[in-house]
Amino acid sequence: MTRILAISSSPKSEGSITNQLIDRFIDQASANGGVNVIQRDVGATPPPHLDEATIGAFYTPPEDRTAAQIRDIALSDAIVDELEAADVIVIGAPMHNFSIPSGLKTWIDHAARVGRTFRYTESGPEGLLKGKRVFVLTARGGNYREGTPAAAFDHQMPYLKTVLGFIRLDDVTFIHAHGVAVGTEGVDDALAAVDAVADTDRAAA
Repeated sequence: MTRILAISSSPKSEGSITNQLIDRFIDQASANGGVNVIQRDVGATPPPHLDEATIGAFYTPPEDRTAAQIRDIALSDAIVDELEAADVIVIGAPMHNFSIPSGLKTWIDHAARVGRTFRYTESGPEGLLKGKRVFVLTARGGNYREGTPAAAFDHQMPYLKTVLGFIRLDDVTFIHAHGVAVGTEGVDDALAAVDAVADTDRAAA
């Protein structure tokens, strides 16, 4: 049984391209059965920003946490539990102001947990979420492909590569729907890329 964790981050209730790409991925991956899907929508229900109490609880040894601290990190614990249980992680990430939606950023803040998803060692930080595949499905109003004038404004993909790699989610495939503000070609290309990935995964299974 392949366990898929799907993270939606578009605040749109209808017409979201990244949600469309996620749905296509799940449909293709589930075509032959043997898939268990957990979905978390951080666009419709964004996690709260980290506050002093929550950060303090993160850095308190589990055996020393108070009941209040345990409550403070309950959502973060659930987010990390989902990541740890997943074999495949699918993230829908529309580009907002050259980066990611705020709900996705707060999800990352709850997911990047010292002692859970990374640890400090004598040789530096070490990510702990190894052996998982990640697919990031994006939608971009313009064309941010490498070599284009707008490529320098892409702070979405570099940030996600860095932060996911930090917690050792380093097997990452990006599929971009470019130019969605000017036509449907970018969406069609992204849907075809999702289908191709799903076909490859089925062949390898």
